[in-house]
Amino acid sequence: MNATTGRPGKPVHLAVYDTLADWETGHATAHLARAGHEIRTVGPATAPVRSIGGLRIQPDLALDDLRPEDSALLILPGADLWDTGDSLAPFARTARAFLDAGVPVAAICGATAGLAREGLLDDRDHTSAVSFYLAATGYAGGGRYVEADAVTDGALVTAGPTEPVAFAREILRLLGVYEGEVLDAWYRLFHDSDAAAYAVLEKAGAL
Repeated sequence: MNATTGRPGKPVHLAVYDTLADWETGHATAHLARAGHEIRTVGPATAPVRSIGGLRIQPDLALDDLRPEDSALLILPGADLWDTGDSLAPFARTARAFLDAGVPVAAICGATAGLAREGLLDDRDHTSAVSFYLAATGYAGGGRYVEADAVTDGALVTAGPTEPVAFAREILRLLGVYEGEVLDAWYRLFHDSDAAAYAVLEKAGAL
């Protein structure tokens, strides 16, 4: 938190690349932005990319220019490209640099397979779409796989493709945006459409 402005100091970086899964990170980035975090997109280069839904995204910076010390968090969405070659492997290597520096990383869907191939899930609790999806990467972390909607182990968040709200919940918790009763209410509202949760969030000024 910036002591002068009272707002989060370092930006959150969202990785963007061709075929990225549009729906997986929207809850996280929207509510981080509402809490004052600057969201910056980072691509393989600065050339535009297209999401799986056809959205054209102009990256704010290239991956080679991203440094862990300049970031609060790196978010890695799923994409078809994670499973069709090595073009996204540099993002997994960057995730290693972030975790080695103690800076959080959040990976969902196919990005978890990228981290598995990089060896980042061998010694950390994690989840994904299904266990055999990650097993197909040949990684050594099968014993740390957790059947859960989303998992946080230290500075690493993982989730499967059907859990964008749980993914966001773990990110919001990790960065201290919401906690306790407010975080629980946020999840119940956006995951379960629990109308009773709205009053809790309104009272906390979290809407």
